[in-house]
Amino acid sequence: MAPPQRCPLCRQTFFCGRGHVYSRKHQRQLKGALERFLPQVEAARKAVRAAQVERYMPEHERCCWCLCCGREVRKHLSYGNLTVLHGALLEHLASPEHRKATNKFWWENKAEVQMKEKFLISPQDYARFKKSMVKSLDSYEEKEDEVIKEMAAQIREAEQSRREVVQSALEPQTEPDPEEGSSVPGSWKGTNSQVACSSQQPSSFDLPAAPELDWTEPGQSLTFIGHQDMPGVGNIHSGATPPWMIQDEDYSSGNQQIGPSYEEFLKEKERQKLKKLPPDRVGANFDHSSSTSAGWLPSFGRVWNNGRRWQSRHQFKTEAAARNKQQRRKGKS
Repeated sequence: MAPPQRCPLCRQTFFCGRGHVYSRKHQRQLKGALERFLPQVEAARKAVRAAQVERYMPEHERCCWCLCCGREVRKHLSYGNLTVLHGALLEHLASPEHRKATNKFWWENKAEVQMKEKFLISPQDYARFKKSMVKSLDSYEEKEDEVIKEMAAQIREAEQSRREVVQSALEPQTEPDPEEGSSVPGSWKGTNSQVACSSQQPSSFDLPAAPELDWTEPGQSLTFIGHQDMPGVGNIHSGATPPWMIQDEDYSSGNQQIGPSYEEFLKEKERQKLKKLPPDRVGANFDHSSSTSAGWLPSFGRVWNNGRRWQSRHQFKTEAAARNKQQRRKGKS
């Protein structure tokens, strides 16, 4: 009898020797496993001609199960902050170890010979992948340089605009004097002399007085709402203290306390504690402010006596013996 063997695909132990690999169940399990592994190999084979380079992400650390080698293999090839998609899987499929394990897997499981080449990468294809990977890395670096240059240009423009705004805000905005602009250096002395002479001699003409505006005229664009001066009360234009600077009489002394006192705070804190207790508890409606006399508590014997318990017990025994003697005497008499 053949020794028992275990099939990793069917996950069972068989005793029929090599006859198990020809069974329908084993071939069905083998076909399903190969179909699950084939899409990953085909996706990696597409990257042979055009390698894809992306920025590194934690998702690129995923692994896949190599059916032929019976172990996990990384899918992507990462270096620094860059990742080449399907690079690690292509490197594994092109390795001699994978080719040797594939030949052994196909011989042991009697799979279709035509499908074996689909799970292998030739050295020529892997060399082509290396060339495309180099080109993709160069193009990716060029794109990154362009993006960095664009970002630097945007930063410079923003900095320049910020400097212009700050400079325009700091510069004093002075209007040019028309008299200074129209004056000629040669005639400056003559003008000064004329001004001096005119100041000494009375003027031969009077300046026209400023016209008084009549707010009731219909042609005016403004509306006159009347004088707002209150008799006997000054305003800020007359040198009076503005109303928001006048101190109220209630706060003039400065001794008034703001907010509740400490005693009120403690009372409110105690009330908040009592609200959390059940309203039907014993003594909830007791008036603590009521006055009671010293004899309000009924007498329950020696429970409320002062002193230790053994003294109360000793005193009780003495009194009980005295009462028994009195009862005996009354009975004899």
